[in-house]
Amino acid sequence: MNQKDTNVKVPLISKIAYGMGDVGCNFSWMFVGNFLMIFYTDIFEISMGAVAGLMLFSRFWDAINDPIIGGLSDKTHTKWGRYRPWLLVAAPLTAVILILTFWAHPDWSSTAKVIYMAITYCILVLGYTCVNIPYGTLCGAMTQNIEERAKINTFRSVSAMIAIGIINIVTVPLIGRLGGGNDQKGYLLIAVLYGCIFAACHIFCFAKTKEVVEVPEKEKISIKVQLATVTNNRPYMIALAGQFLFGVTLYGRNADALYYFTYVEGNEALFSTYSLFIILPSIIGAACFPLVFRLTNNKGRSASIFALLTGISMFCMYFFTVGENPVPFYTFSCLAQFFFSGFNTAIYAIVPDCVEYGEWKTGLRNDGFQYAFISLGNKIGMAIGTSVLAGVLSMFGYVANQQQNAAILSIIKHSFTTVPGILWIVTAIVLYFYRLNKKAYNKIVKEIQERKVEGKHV
Repeated sequence: MNQKDTNVKVPLISKIAYGMGDVGCNFSWMFVGNFLMIFYTDIFEISMGAVAGLMLFSRFWDAINDPIIGGLSDKTHTKWGRYRPWLLVAAPLTAVILILTFWAHPDWSSTAKVIYMAITYCILVLGYTCVNIPYGTLCGAMTQNIEERAKINTFRSVSAMIAIGIINIVTVPLIGRLGGGNDQKGYLLIAVLYGCIFAACHIFCFAKTKEVVEVPEKEKISIKVQLATVTNNRPYMIALAGQFLFGVTLYGRNADALYYFTYVEGNEALFSTYSLFIILPSIIGAACFPLVFRLTNNKGRSASIFALLTGISMFCMYFFTVGENPVPFYTFSCLAQFFFSGFNTAIYAIVPDCVEYGEWKTGLRNDGFQYAFISLGNKIGMAIGTSVLAGVLSMFGYVANQQQNAAILSIIKHSFTTVPGILWIVTAIVLYFYRLNKKAYNKIVKEIQERKVEGKHV
C-alpha cells in the first residue's frame, strides 16, 4: 500500500464506533476493577488473603495468554481484517463469563468459593484479553496519521470517562434497587446488564470501523525474535513502564474507593456522589489532550504533564474529608480526575506510534504482539496494586462489614490519596524521557513507505 492509502482521515462514525468499544470495555473491566474485590470480600465472603493470592496468580496466567492472543491476532486473516473479527466473536462469549463471575452463593463452602472464584476470574481475564488486545491494536490499523490517531484516542478516552462515570454513579444504587435488599442478586443482575452493553458496544465497533494498514506477509517469527525487537524499541519500553505504573496506581486506588467511602467516610452512597462530581471534569480532561499535544508535539511529554498534576491533586486530597471539608475535597477530586483523564488519553495514544518506530528500526511490524505486552504491563500493575492492598488490609485485621480499626482506616485513606499521588509523580518522571515527537514520527512513517515502494521495484 502507498502512503496515501494509510495516512487517511478516519470518518466520524468510525471514531465514535471505536470510542464505543472502550465504553464496552469499561462496562466489563472497570466494573470488575471497582467492584469485584468488595463483592468477593463483603458479599461472597471470601478472605482478603485468598483474594490477594488470586490477583497475583491471575497475572501469571496473563503472562501466558496475553502474548499468545497478541500473536494470534497478528496472524488472523479474514475479509474483515485481522483485529475486528475478534470483537465480533469474543465479546459475547466474555459477556457470559462476566455474568457467571457474579453468579455465586454465600452458603457454599469456603473451598468451593475459592475454586469457583479462581476458575471464573481466570476465564474472564482470558476472555477480556481476547477482546481488549485486538481492540487496542485496531487503532493503529485504522490510519498512520499521527493527528488522526490522537483524535481516535480522544474519542476513546472521552467515551471511557463517560462510561466510568455512569458505572460509578449508578452501580451502588442499582445494587439496592435491582436486588431488593439482596446485594448478591443485585450484583448478578447488574452483571447481566453490563455484559449485554459490553457485547453490543464491541459489535457496533466491529461494524463501523475499517482496517487500512496492512501488515506485510512474512515467515513465522519466533517469540524470542519478537521480544528482542520490543526491547530494542526505546519509546515502547518507556510506554510499557508507564502502563505498568498506570495499572498499579489506577486499579489499586479504584479497588480501594468503595472501601474508603464505606469505612472512612462512613457512607457508601457517597461513592455515587463523588462519581457524579468528577464525571464532567473527566470528559473535559480527556478532550483536552489534542490541545496539549499540539503545544508539546510529544505524546509522552503530554502524558507526563497530566500525570504530575494528577499526583499533586491526589496528594492534596489527603488533608480533607467529605464530612469536614467537602468543598476542598471535591475540588481536588475534580482536578485529579481532570488531569487523569488527559493522561488516560495520552498513554493509549502513544502505543500505535511505537509500533511504527519498531517497524522503522527493526523491519518487523507486530502490532498485536506489542499491544499484548502493553496490556500485560497494565495487568501486572493491576495485580500488584490490588493484591498489595488486599494483603495489607488482611495483615492489619480487616473484617468485612464491621467497624474497622485505626490502622485499617489509615491504610484505606492513604491508598486513596497519598500513595497514588506519589506513584503518579513517579509515572510523570518516567514518561518525561519519551522522545518520539511529531516531527520524528512523520519522518519515520515516510521512510517506511519509501522502503515499501523500493521493495516493490527490486
